[in-house]
Amino acid sequence: MSFIKEDFLLTNETAKKLYHTYAKKMPIIDYHCHINPKEIAENHTFGSITEIWLGGDHYKWRAIRSNGVPEEEITGNTDDFTKFLRFSEVMPKLIGNPMYHWSHLELDRYFGFEGTLSGDNAKEVFELCNEKLKTPELSVLSIIKNSNVAMIGTTDDPIDTLEWHKAIAEKGECAAKVLPSFRPDKAVNIDKAGFSDYILKLGKAADMELTSVSAVCAALAKRLDFFCEMGCRATDHGLDYMVYLPATEAEVNKIYKKALKGKAITQEEADKYKTFLLLFLGREYAKRGIVMQLHYGVQRNTNTNKFASLGADTGFDCISTKECCFGLTGFLNALESDGLLPKTIIYSLNPHDNELIGTVLGCFQGTEAAGKIQHGSAWWFNDTKSGMEAQLKSLANLSALGNFIGMLTDSRSFLSYTRHEYFRRILCNLIGTWVENGEYPNDEKYLGKLVEDICYNNAAKYFGLE
Repeated sequence: MSFIKEDFLLTNETAKKLYHTYAKKMPIIDYHCHINPKEIAENHTFGSITEIWLGGDHYKWRAIRSNGVPEEEITGNTDDFTKFLRFSEVMPKLIGNPMYHWSHLELDRYFGFEGTLSGDNAKEVFELCNEKLKTPELSVLSIIKNSNVAMIGTTDDPIDTLEWHKAIAEKGECAAKVLPSFRPDKAVNIDKAGFSDYILKLGKAADMELTSVSAVCAALAKRLDFFCEMGCRATDHGLDYMVYLPATEAEVNKIYKKALKGKAITQEEADKYKTFLLLFLGREYAKRGIVMQLHYGVQRNTNTNKFASLGADTGFDCISTKECCFGLTGFLNALESDGLLPKTIIYSLNPHDNELIGTVLGCFQGTEAAGKIQHGSAWWFNDTKSGMEAQLKSLANLSALGNFIGMLTDSRSFLSYTRHEYFRRILCNLIGTWVENGEYPNDEKYLGKLVEDICYNNAAKYFGLE
């Protein structure tokens, strides 16, 4: 018998009413994720639960590693069942970890498994899931449709041809709009390995010779226009920290040419280049009316041995404590001073930044949208029950929670749409608790609208889907 019951996480009558009557029915706008559009275009079917569940999921990899499992049985060439077994074995130990909830929601909602996963029943669950994956109901397009997904925002490099987005649109078989998001990190990160090689690729994609920083800007603007033609509504920046160190174009151009020659650049030089490019891009986003997302507060690839053998995005990043307030406010103010601050969503991996972000919002709101500047949903390591509650409480304390654009998966898995259910249950329980504590009127008209807006309506308006 599943512990994921009808009223899972709903601890009072108001919460139950809000979730079952209002939140549950709302479509999903998954405006930031990392799923592969090729798999949507081809209506991919998965060979095993290991492929769809464990492939590329560094959340699960970290959990398995904590159980002392050899890397070969996590990301190596070991057979699919052994990898699934190793995750199943750690599951009973994950009390308090959101993966325990996510995983059982996914097993219940998509595979009809109502038990609790462990090493003891791993073989049974593995076989059940693999049989279900052979059915049409668990093809990619069916998962999207049955999950009530209205929009998917993928994450795409400026040099991408977007051929799969074009194929999806032409076929017209996907129930959701699948829109590209512009992520120019490789052009911004002048201090990262492979920068000069990437600039060559960007020049080829834009059909330009990028001999100066102004040419880089022109190439990015050209590619951004192409993305907008393909339906782009948002951009994204993955930053180690928020940077703001303005410099003249002449100075930045010298730094750029130095980097192209393979010479080492200082952190100050890198920050000047990044600031110049980010300011240029922010202004371009504002001109086109698209949303800018800023993700920061990360210390990446901390285990150099593992980075050397497995590469990036394999589970060896952590929270950074680097001070980012002056970088954030300086950057936003520079764009605002030009009258070219776009709609912006701010995420910090450091939960201590919640209140900081909440106060920054009020400094830069505008008339372009209700909640023009947003505090993004609890991100990555904060994507927990307590982390979501903390983000929601902070936002409510310091801004207008009713204008919040809600949840996203930030996932590489098509089974992650249950994270929206998880968020909605937590949201309704928090609001219900406030109501039953006498902190907000028990007026269903306003409460129902509040919940529907946060779950769907606000994001639909914010990203121009209505």
